[in-house]
Amino acid sequence: MVRRKLERVDRAVRRAVDRGEIPGVVILAKMGEIPPYEGVFGSAVLTPERCETRADTIYDLASLTKVLATTTAILLLVAEQKLFLDQAVADLLPEFAAQGKEKVTVRHLLTHSSGLRPWRSYYEDLREWEHRKGERLLATPEGRKRIIGRILQSALLHEPGEAAVYGDLGFIVLGELVERVSGEPLDAFCSRKIFEPLGMGDTRFHPVPYRGDVARLAATELCPWRERVLVGEVHDGNAWAMGGVSGHSGLFSTTADVMRFAEELLAAERGESELFPADVVREFARRQELPPESDWALGWDTPTRGASTSGQYFSERSVGHTGFTGTSLWIDLEQGAIVVMLSNRLHVVAKRSRFALRPLVHDLVLEAFRAA
Repeated sequence: MVRRKLERVDRAVRRAVDRGEIPGVVILAKMGEIPPYEGVFGSAVLTPERCETRADTIYDLASLTKVLATTTAILLLVAEQKLFLDQAVADLLPEFAAQGKEKVTVRHLLTHSSGLRPWRSYYEDLREWEHRKGERLLATPEGRKRIIGRILQSALLHEPGEAAVYGDLGFIVLGELVERVSGEPLDAFCSRKIFEPLGMGDTRFHPVPYRGDVARLAATELCPWRERVLVGEVHDGNAWAMGGVSGHSGLFSTTADVMRFAEELLAAERGESELFPADVVREFARRQELPPESDWALGWDTPTRGASTSGQYFSERSVGHTGFTGTSLWIDLEQGAIVVMLSNRLHVVAKRSRFALRPLVHDLVLEAFRAA
């Protein structure tokens, strides 16, 4: 019965590939003791040479970096009492106090309610500077320093806690916060404290220029300003300009590694993790209501009824996140369900859409699992 129902997932995804909505995708899903579902579809690379998707294809996770790396790094620092959720960010990053940001807390940044501008194309500013001055800044330590400095010195658009506006700049600040408090680079901290202990051997940031093996990597967009198909280089322009390591984007991984991470969070929620304390995980998974109508937990999104990428069957006690490149992770803490979906939807033929395949796949998978 379950296998027959899961065949509907296969058919839906193949239709999306055939219509050119995505080049390829890997899906890995589990719930309780039910045999897991894995689906591998389409191509990881279409040009210059076609490469089929594999179960261990490595994808640019885009904004899943916010939860797998940055949010979890903050969680561990909170657990170690090296920082506190309601601590002013300016206590830890004194430059952040500029232009009236003294009241912004770590909790505000994690819930996208700090009042910071959500996004700005700082990489374009660096490109313009390079063009005018002839000074190399993109993907250099100096370029990274300038981007972080401008965010730290920026003004707020609204009072902290007044509105929740999803964006990247707060997570760039959080990445810098991890580095200042821990005393080591964000990528080194995350590898040592998260990825290595969990055996996530394919999960890492790719510093620019990327010089690793590209055999298992999915390609992303044909970038107009970098003038090449991106393989192994972070798609996000600001993350690339910062050298490939940032709190909002830059992480690469496989479905197996992302699943391993999600399983540990589920274990932590049950009080069975040696890495993540249960009480801190439960607080990070709780909808913060900052402001009251917001769906954000700490770093994590929660299902918005009728409008969630998780579909209609994930319970209110679920957390998840998506990435612009075509990635997503949803974890149901009540039902014990996990769905990891990694795609490179921007590559060559893909349409720039809401990626409606996400909620459809989640619905079909959970319908099958719940019928078991």
